[in-house]
Amino acid sequence: MAHDDVTRSVGACVVRAARPADLARIWEMVLALAAYERLSHEVKGSAERLGEDLFGARPRVECLVAEREGAVVGYALFYPTYSSFHTAPMLWLEDLFVEPAVRGAGVGRALLASLARLALERGCARVGWVVIDWNKPSIGFYEKAGARPAGEGWLQYGFGTEVLRALAATAEPPGR
Repeated sequence: MAHDDVTRSVGACVVRAARPADLARIWEMVLALAAYERLSHEVKGSAERLGEDLFGARPRVECLVAEREGAVVGYALFYPTYSSFHTAPMLWLEDLFVEPAVRGAGVGRALLASLARLALERGCARVGWVVIDWNKPSIGFYEKAGARPAGEGWLQYGFGTEVLRALAATAEPPGR
């Protein structure tokens, strides 16, 4: 699942694939994103687990980082999904975060542009993500880049761990 470690200069920053040495910095930004979104109480994971999922024997996610003046100032965490309607791969953008001090300097746009290029190289029909409805600065940023809501009438749903356990307990074993 790992992408080429191609470094691209985009505007005032360099966007590249994350490396294991970036893990502590990425985790700091994950925590900063959770705080910004008022969701710190939802953070249940660890830097170690993220490292395994990014760089372990069976990577589950990928990450681009943006550097300015040698410092990692933003990241985009994403993974592949699939559209049966398009019969094509897609990418899901789980996180996009840019340090507040450099917002407005083109770092977020550089990360999105690099992700778009990667998606096209992989034959993806789409890149999707969710944004909290009160986050007007991010909504404005995404719309300025050309993003639009996925479609009227679509609501994002999910099962948390406890519901997964309860629901799974009601499933018949295979072959019954």
